[in-house]
Amino acid sequence: MQIHQRLTRLRLMAPTIGQCAAGAALAWLVAKDLLGHPRPFFAPIAVVVCIGVGLGQRFRRVVELVVGVSLGIGVGDLLVARIGSGAWQIALVVALAMAAAVLLDSGSLIVLQAASSAVLVATLLPPSGTGGVDRMLDALVGGLMGLAAVALLPASPSALATRHATGIFGALADALRRIAEAIERSDSALAGEALAEARTSQASVEEFKQALATSREIATLSPLHRHRRARLEGYEKASVPLDHALRNARVLARRAIVALDGSSRLPPWLPAALRELADATLLLREELAAGRTPEGACAAILSVASRQSSERWGFSADVMIAQLRSIIVDLLQATGTEREEAVAALPPLDVPDEDPRPSTPGGERPPEGTGTPDDVRLDEEKDLVLAHQTARQKGVDGANVTSAS
Repeated sequence: MQIHQRLTRLRLMAPTIGQCAAGAALAWLVAKDLLGHPRPFFAPIAVVVCIGVGLGQRFRRVVELVVGVSLGIGVGDLLVARIGSGAWQIALVVALAMAAAVLLDSGSLIVLQAASSAVLVATLLPPSGTGGVDRMLDALVGGLMGLAAVALLPASPSALATRHATGIFGALADALRRIAEAIERSDSALAGEALAEARTSQASVEEFKQALATSREIATLSPLHRHRRARLEGYEKASVPLDHALRNARVLARRAIVALDGSSRLPPWLPAALRELADATLLLREELAAGRTPEGACAAILSVASRQSSERWGFSADVMIAQLRSIIVDLLQATGTEREEAVAALPPLDVPDEDPRPSTPGGERPPEGTGTPDDVRLDEEKDLVLAHQTARQKGVDGANVTSAS
């Protein structure tokens, strides 16, 4: 990772680091001075675990943390007071605490906290009268102080979502432009570079989804930012369609490699259409970042959609056009357009009635959040090729078929 990437990551995480530092100090003071606990180290630890350097699910983390610590301390206090400390006692305490946590909940944090708390009790913190209860209270105080730090020292939820969304829009636009350039140069190696770069974007997609979840939490928790919840709606609508568009762009790049290696005939208008979609993608990024309804981006995407035709260019070209159509539908949905309306914006494709695969001009989607592996897409592309081949052989028109996304 280059130095500027490390600095960028530090800048993104700076608000979270500040929340952890302030929350840990506050939790120590509350547990030590208000509750009178002499060594309330569970309190600041709980803050760090609750806020963390990751994104999302902080409510769940607080619950899992408190339950896990309580389980570990409870099992440890109960057993160590009777069987003492030692190697086999530690093994027994850890096994029982983790087993109880697994039976209670599948969350990994509960299991880990139960085990670590049991180890502490069995080694460094022998049970005492109220020690177990005090440690449970420390964990609860830390969790609550962590949530308070998120609420009172929050990052702007819209700014957080915008920062993490920037990379996704940029990756999609870059992929489309590189594919356009590869087609113009008849350079399959350049298309391969576009595919390799697009494949690295999935991590950015997952980070954006986590950032969006965190932004919703902040807007819910913090009275300072509740008015920004409406501004997050645009990103929430765009999240899944953008993921699909990037996946379709990877399929498009892979098919471009095949087409260019085989010297397939490609539509001369394809590079310009890809560049227009790239420009529309960046315009969508700007409009969402400004909190505006993405009318300009929608109009630009519809302009590309309206110029599509049903002319045939060959197997690989037909697959590429199908992927282009799917990306158009994805981007229209990212602007907030309903799927049926987005599909209707595309001229129909001519394919046979006999094709058994039910689909639409935009392609069928997997359930939200499941995604579609690239290997599955290859099989779906083969289905499309067979459908087009059947159409040529039979010379009939029929249902609209494209590669499923």
